[in-house]
Amino acid sequence: MLSKPEIGYNECEYDVADLIVFGLPFDSTTSFRPGTRFASAAIRNEFIGIESYSPLLDEDLEEKMIHDLGDVELPFGQIESSLTSIRNCAAKVYSDQKIPFAIGGEHLVSLPLIEAAFERYPNLVVVHLDAHTDLREDYLGNPFSHASVMKRCHDFLGDGRIFQFGIRSGTKEEFQFAKDGHTHLQKFNLSGLSEIFNSFENTPVYVTVDLDVLDPSIFPGTGTPEAGGITYKELEHLFIAMQGINVIGADIVELSPHYDHSGVSTAVACKVLREMMLAILTNK
Repeated sequence: MLSKPEIGYNECEYDVADLIVFGLPFDSTTSFRPGTRFASAAIRNEFIGIESYSPLLDEDLEEKMIHDLGDVELPFGQIESSLTSIRNCAAKVYSDQKIPFAIGGEHLVSLPLIEAAFERYPNLVVVHLDAHTDLREDYLGNPFSHASVMKRCHDFLGDGRIFQFGIRSGTKEEFQFAKDGHTHLQKFNLSGLSEIFNSFENTPVYVTVDLDVLDPSIFPGTGTPEAGGITYKELEHLFIAMQGINVIGADIVELSPHYDHSGVSTAVACKVLREMMLAILTNK
């Protein structure tokens, strides 16, 4: 791990923490505009600018047991070894009976995180918010791409275990793959998300949020912006739905901070991070 400044809350020691945050500075398969490797540093730098208390959830980070590990050291340009390092980090957090929360990074980082979660929880389900299907078999011949991360997860999870929301971009074949029943895919919005969460009961849930699910008018700082996205107010339905659910791991990905010189995208990412951590730690 690299030494990093604390993320801006009353951070506790690893041994007593319930939730472990770590950064994943990786964008080796980005297909359009790179830069997500800088997201965790930008979020840490700006997180101090938001309050620890969430009026939406009536929860406060100052009352939660959270530890920031810093960034996982990932060898630039080496995809396989980077994915192994990410998987090992998440597996260690799970073996210590804690909840991992990763800050990406491009979306491929979710693959080893979900693999580690699946090894720990064989009945795992995945909730995926994104502008893109990410269900390609490969991208330019590479099966390990941010454009195929959910297809790789489907390879070991199987049918009916991936729930996708906000999707508005992908190939015809990807949408047909979902339509054939391999994933639950809700186009354009988060309709049905609360009902899906309520149906999980005690089932372990992993939540992955590609921040480009937000409309680029709200979140322009991303590598593959896609018009027609949800608003931040719509995204709040996720935070509310997550409360009291057995969320055993999560990530936020695809912030490329330098494409938004106003800093608004980073500020939005910070608030998403706060709300998701608090939702996971409700009643803990």
